Amino acid sequence: MAGLDKTTPTPQDITVHSQSRVLQISFSDGSDFRIPFELMRVFSPSAEVQGHGPGQEVLQTGKREVDIVALEPVGNYAVQPTFSDGHDSGIFSWDYLYFLGSQQDALWADYQQRLLQAGVDRDAAMPEKAGSACGSHSH
Repeated sequence: MAGLDKTTPTPQDITVHSQSRVLQISFSDGSDFRIPFELMRVFSPSAEVQGHGPGQEVLQTGKREVDIVALEPVGNYAVQPTFSDGHDSGIFSWDYLYFLGSQQDALWADYQQRLLQAGVDRDAAMPEKAGSACGSHSH
């Protein structure tokens, strides 16, 4: 399960920088990452963003100005941020945060590519939800 990998370095210090909108995390292996809130929000591990299976991911847009308004610990393995857009269902394990921090250049490139393929702008408003994303589709 995510966050329980014993080889993953553990956070030594976590700081929410509201002005610059980054989460700064120092890990036990000496790594120090500054992860933009937008990147965290776009790559939230929640079902709302990731879907319930491959190909069901929901492309997130309009998150450049998102803030973290609360950051709650989850056991000794993760944190659960509440974002200013109300999203609060993502649980970010230590190994997932390490992944986001260490791979952010590749993740940004992937995000830009998905935006391009979808023909949408990074700052476009998210479409309004029409019912449950997990509901059945009528034929």
